[in-house]
Amino acid sequence: MLSRSAERLYWLARYLERTENIARQVNVHMNLLMDLPKDVEMGWQHLIQINGCKDAFYSRYSSTQERNVTRFLLTDTTHPGSLLSSLSFARENIRTSRELMPDEAWRQVNELYLYSNKQIDAITNRRSRVLFLNEILEGCQRFNGLLSGYMSHDNAYRFIRLGRNIERADMTTRILELGSILLSEARSPSARQYENILWMNILQSLNALLMYRRHVRSRIKDDDVLNYLLLDEALPRSVNCCLFEMADAIQSLPNHNQLPEKLAELQDYVKSIDTRQTTQTQLRVILDHLQSRLGVLHAQIAKHWFLNSTQDQYQSSSKTEEQNPA
Repeated sequence: MLSRSAERLYWLARYLERTENIARQVNVHMNLLMDLPKDVEMGWQHLIQINGCKDAFYSRYSSTQERNVTRFLLTDTTHPGSLLSSLSFARENIRTSRELMPDEAWRQVNELYLYSNKQIDAITNRRSRVLFLNEILEGCQRFNGLLSGYMSHDNAYRFIRLGRNIERADMTTRILELGSILLSEARSPSARQYENILWMNILQSLNALLMYRRHVRSRIKDDDVLNYLLLDEALPRSVNCCLFEMADAIQSLPNHNQLPEKLAELQDYVKSIDTRQTTQTQLRVILDHLQSRLGVLHAQIAKHWFLNSTQDQYQSSSKTEEQNPA
């Protein structure tokens, strides 16, 4: 297949995964804030911190109130990491790759994009926002299910798996950074009192609460949650599982050269992380380093398969993340 086609499929998967992640974050965060008293230091600014876009946010807004944060993350088209921007980039990538995918895939993404544009004003109302986010989540899940059931699992599908899982692993590390903040010894007594609710939010952000209870079989504890989301081999959104999926896809692609070995090194690094033996500060450094290594892996993939790739860039809190301009 053509290099440019592979790149479009890779970024299609990344942008749709990002769309789902943002929708899930905002949805779960709204529920969390309704469960916590006002004196707990957990606000909308944490969503900006998770997504590594503080500079971009404060260049447009003066405060992290709910209205500003939700508008920035959901419908602000001047922010390339917003839900609407991600969905727009995904739509353009699939529009130019329709010959490689089932017709239903294009219709699904196009309808989701048109629906989102019609609902821009609705997100200011919390009830309408919940309905909007649920529709986005269901649409992204329908798309993934459609590809799994109808698309040939050939090289085109492997590039989709590759993009989906590198984006998923990156977002999991970002959400775990919030967990590292919750581990801080400086947290208030109120935060300690509601710690279980906060860790439940971490799991719900990744749709992993039920699986955690099924497999860990213990009450929700910080170290158990961190290790589960980093190391579990069966949870689709754990970092270790995402790396395994990427390794499986890469090994089946032609001319992969040294990429499997580099990915194996990253897997060994993740497996060596022991959250029980690290301080809160050390854990944040580890997660930041892991995000940087995922960024390096992306650059290696782009250099190896995506000839003459041109990409915009914007700064995040921990690394420079490359964006495909579609």
